[in-house]
Amino acid sequence: MADRREDAHAAEDDDGCLRRVMAVPLGSLYLLAAGLCYSAWIIRPSGTWDEDAYGAVTLFCLLAIVVSVIALVITAAPPTVRRAMGLRWLPPPMILAAIAATRWVLRG
Repeated sequence: MADRREDAHAAEDDDGCLRRVMAVPLGSLYLLAAGLCYSAWIIRPSGTWDEDAYGAVTLFCLLAIVVSVIALVITAAPPTVRRAMGLRWLPPPMILAAIAATRWVLRG
């Protein structure tokens, strides 16, 4: 009986360590995606002829979606990471991807 408790305690320690280790790259990816979304939203084309601004909006939105998908895959794909991190790490990349997709569609 004591062995089971020790094994459960060791598994909790491993999850806590994995949670701390994975929080750094996931947090960095979330910040990068948020920065890309912010950059896409603040760009205002001067007119319909401003193809450079439209291209920049498209690029920032595409990069934000790619970074968000990478963060989502890192969080959801490996079962050990998904179990250690929990469900609260899933909404941020989905929200950031939705923001980027919205800006990409609006483009104006």
